[in-house]
Amino acid sequence: MRAIGWLRRNPLEAGWAVFATANWVAMIAWPSWETIPFHFVWISLTFVYGVRTWSLRTMWAVLSVVIVATGASIMSDAFGGVQLWGELFEVPLMSAMFLAMVWHAQRRQAALSEVQGVAEMRASLLERQERFLHDASHELRTPVTIARGHLELLRREQPETAELDVALDELGRIERIVERLLLLAKSGRHGLSLVEVDLEAFLSDLFIRWSEVAPRAWRLDVDLAGQLVADPEALRNALDALLENAVKFTEPGDAVELAAHADGTGGVVIEVSDSGSGVPPEALPRIFDRWARADGARTRERGGAGLGLAIVAAVARAHGGRCSVTPLPRGTSFRLHLPVRAVALTTTGPTPAGEGELAGAGPGLALS
Repeated sequence: MRAIGWLRRNPLEAGWAVFATANWVAMIAWPSWETIPFHFVWISLTFVYGVRTWSLRTMWAVLSVVIVATGASIMSDAFGGVQLWGELFEVPLMSAMFLAMVWHAQRRQAALSEVQGVAEMRASLLERQERFLHDASHELRTPVTIARGHLELLRREQPETAELDVALDELGRIERIVERLLLLAKSGRHGLSLVEVDLEAFLSDLFIRWSEVAPRAWRLDVDLAGQLVADPEALRNALDALLENAVKFTEPGDAVELAAHADGTGGVVIEVSDSGSGVPPEALPRIFDRWARADGARTRERGGAGLGLAIVAAVARAHGGRCSVTPLPRGTSFRLHLPVRAVALTTTGPTPAGEGELAGAGPGLALS
């Protein structure tokens, strides 16, 4: 029963044992042609070990059997005058080549094990981090809400107190940070609620809302029409973060553009570009990291927790896409690349809008 169990677990090794034995018998039966089955034995041994990578103990046991069996056969033929004695040196030569392969295979296996261990450790660390973000954010909501309620009551009694306004303003900033932490945790866990989103209407609503709150030279350029499968709340938060970033680093009158177009590979690119101060080149590699800050400032006007662009990256990954940043001669362009399934592409030009105007979407991309 144990032998049958071993055969079921190791069919490759069992097949090789039969093949090697048959070739060893052929070496004995036809001594003048024994170099051919001899090489078959060694080549097949190398192949099987390359696939299985046995333990060192098993490898040495099998190698010893092969050396003794093939070496004894050649030595017997050499004594009988059928083979030259020089043929016997092929046994240590093939053994040395096999051991060299074993050394490289063992090193590769050790490297793969190390990489797998690091990957598992990083995955576990990321999972704990996401769980911490989720739990901490939920726990912070309650005391912040209670504090805001008490401060609102005090402001009703003392409406002209500047200190209360500052405290409420800071609580508002904390609430925004908590919401972004929750969104990061949600995106990291792939907990998105995917529905069909009318891309043209979605971007138009976003554009109108932002153009009314920040005095910039706004421009909308959309050549897509149809339904995009996405989480509207997460996508809105990501684009809000990009637009907020564009407003933060521009001055009144500077250009801010929201655009959407096909990427040429069956996906959609939503782009937010501006003519502001731009991003320092040294900050580009880490711009989408959590807590990263391109400006290094801590002012109320241009400060922040460094979570906005991290949210963009998390939302893009959760949708199976990615984000990118490109410096412009003046300003910066951030792109959100989203894959789209069952998309019908047509080649038509966009219908751009002028500054401060809303562009109608052309039929450049039909999503279904």
